[in-house]
Amino acid sequence: MCPTGASGAAAQLQAAGMSAGAAASKAAMLERVQRAFTAWRPAAAGRKRAWFVPGRVEIFGKHTDYAGGRSLLCAIERGFCVLAAPRADGTIGLLDVDWSARAEFPMGGCAPAPMPWTAYPATVAARLEKDFPGACGGADVAFASDLPRAAGMSSSSALVVASFLGFDHAGAAARALGTRADLAAYLAAVETGVGTHGGSEDHTAILCCRAGRWSQFRFMPLVEEAAVPAPPGLALVIGVSGAAAAKTGGARAPYNRAARLLAAARSGQASAEFSQAEMAARREQFELESEVLIPAAVAAVRRQDWSALGACAARSQAAADRGLGNQVPETRALVALAIEQGAVAASAFGAGFGGAVWALAPAAERQAFRRRWQAAYRAQFAERAPASVFFGSAAGPAALEIGLSEDAHALSAPAAEPS
Repeated sequence: MCPTGASGAAAQLQAAGMSAGAAASKAAMLERVQRAFTAWRPAAAGRKRAWFVPGRVEIFGKHTDYAGGRSLLCAIERGFCVLAAPRADGTIGLLDVDWSARAEFPMGGCAPAPMPWTAYPATVAARLEKDFPGACGGADVAFASDLPRAAGMSSSSALVVASFLGFDHAGAAARALGTRADLAAYLAAVETGVGTHGGSEDHTAILCCRAGRWSQFRFMPLVEEAAVPAPPGLALVIGVSGAAAAKTGGARAPYNRAARLLAAARSGQASAEFSQAEMAARREQFELESEVLIPAAVAAVRRQDWSALGACAARSQAAADRGLGNQVPETRALVALAIEQGAVAASAFGAGFGGAVWALAPAAERQAFRRRWQAAYRAQFAERAPASVFFGSAAGPAALEIGLSEDAHALSAPAAEPS
């Protein structure tokens, strides 16, 4: 059991802005990680440190960040609980508590080939060794997560952030980088080492969003342009389709193609890879999403005009289908079924080519709406039912350290602003 105890961890998470139920769940998860860590490394030297690292929902901002566009984001109350202890032998040890999977490799070495998930922490370790020599002498890191994997909620980027925090045990690299925004930009660059040509939207949401808020960011350079209270009286419910939305493996090519398509579209130069119609549709999608819909959505939230917000979501979804070509039958159906079941707005999010859909439903009937939406989807896509997940989440805190003793937190979450 963590020295701080489950109640202590839960109290810290609630103080950071997490809801009571989610905080209790994360505290129990952290206890589970602590027990597994102790069984795995009973003689681990050095002070252990613990963190919560959330996933995120992209309310708007479909494939906009890597071209200097806008996104409207919130952290969610699901994510990773991480426990780490330093080593002095230049070795990284990893324990995925959920899958009972273990890995070990040298700081500058390669991930074990049969374990693809280790590519993310191995890439982080190699970059730390190169960019901040001596900052990490090795580490043992154990983690568990309640984020659905390959669902568009940034589980891979959350693992990148979690790995960095665990490896940079003394915080030397984080201090050298500066602000959380600087760290987000750095870790986005690190993640390209896995082979995905993305931006820093995911890392920014994980590190810079605030509890109870939706945050509007402009990228390249990163600027927080606005933050609004999560819509009062409405509940955010997420439907995971069960169709994987991974950014690596077989999904890497279509994901990276969307990035190349926008670069070609914005240059205006003819391309053997893309037709003029494709380039025009992609450019239109980017400009509509970034320059029109996101400011309009923020304005709609401020005046609590849910009809206008729903219209923005519908236009965003249609433009993604037309200009990105990243929607699948499952995500199209999830959006339509959410509206049929009473949501005021719904849209797919994340990389696409599978993944999840967010919906906003009246808070008073959140559970009933979730059950109706889930049942309608599973009736239509029975083959996806075993892998589909439906849950609600408040806008939660960004990544933060959970104190295991009376020591001050080295990475406190950004303060939640009053509504």
